[in-house]
Amino acid sequence: MPDITGVFSGKFASRAFLSPRDQPNHELSMAEIDGVQRSSDPDWNGVKMSFWGTRDVQSGLGTERGYFLNEHSGGDRCWGTLEGTVAQTETSLTAEGTFRFTGGSGKFNGITGQGTYRGRMTSPVTVETEWAGTYQVAGTKTAGA
Repeated sequence: MPDITGVFSGKFASRAFLSPRDQPNHELSMAEIDGVQRSSDPDWNGVKMSFWGTRDVQSGLGTERGYFLNEHSGGDRCWGTLEGTVAQTETSLTAEGTFRFTGGSGKFNGITGQGTYRGRMTSPVTVETEWAGTYQVAGTKTAGA
């Protein structure tokens, strides 16, 4: 399986927060983030990505789970899931975890693979995430770099 790496820069398209009263300092949130991937691999550079996810944070530490969609040039697409941990203060938020490809279309039909990510909020409305992983497309010997 080929190795791939890149950086995702995105902006919140929408988000919502809830503060359950079950425990002090408990926050639930949902978000949609849209942006663009940058990678030295031409199959992944300039790819539009959307993310939809939830966070559950108590006293600054928590979890996140979500779904992503990559829209490649020419209409090819791939998608998957992610989950990780979150550390949050009043002025910063970082997240890290794993992602897994669960499907695709066009040249990414039959994609499988996984990787890791580490991200942070760069402003109240923007995020930047570094990622690395491997993937394989059914029926091909190489995919990516």
